[in-house]
Amino acid sequence: MPSRSLTDSEINQIVAHMDSKRDRALFVLGCKTGFRISELLSLCISDVSQKDSSICDNITVRRCNMKGKSVSRTVPLHDKAKEALSLYIHSVPLISTSKLFPISRIHAWRILKAATNALQLKGKVSTHSMRKSFAMGVYERTNKDIVATQKALGHASLASTSHYLDVNRDTVDAAILSG
Repeated sequence: MPSRSLTDSEINQIVAHMDSKRDRALFVLGCKTGFRISELLSLCISDVSQKDSSICDNITVRRCNMKGKSVSRTVPLHDKAKEALSLYIHSVPLISTSKLFPISRIHAWRILKAATNALQLKGKVSTHSMRKSFAMGVYERTNKDIVATQKALGHASLASTSHYLDVNRDTVDAAILSG
């Protein structure tokens, strides 16, 4: 069974549950940018922080760190992501060339799993749930524009994007019956 997206309420619960500024920043950044966990873990401090220590307005993952390695992807940073990053970066002494999140994919999964278990959230939740949550949020905020969602995720194919969208069977049935 594939991982599922998280509701806004679940995202808020997870953020509130996380004690670590690093873990909170990683989770919020994942939910607000839609980057894959490996892409998030490839980031350095200098990718998100300017010389004056302020947080950048956009974040770019280099082509060599993207799935497929064919193009880079730049995403504007949401205010909540900026806030979480600022709290994290200014709480620990970090060098600009240091990894932003010096942990493994497995460690990131364990952090999220511990939070979802503690909160007793149902369904399969993984680090990919952050990306799926981002996709669903963009899809809903663009009035279900799948092409805009495709662009936000950096997909070359609409078919890839459709796998990220949770479609409620009752909604589909109601649309069929109402026509």
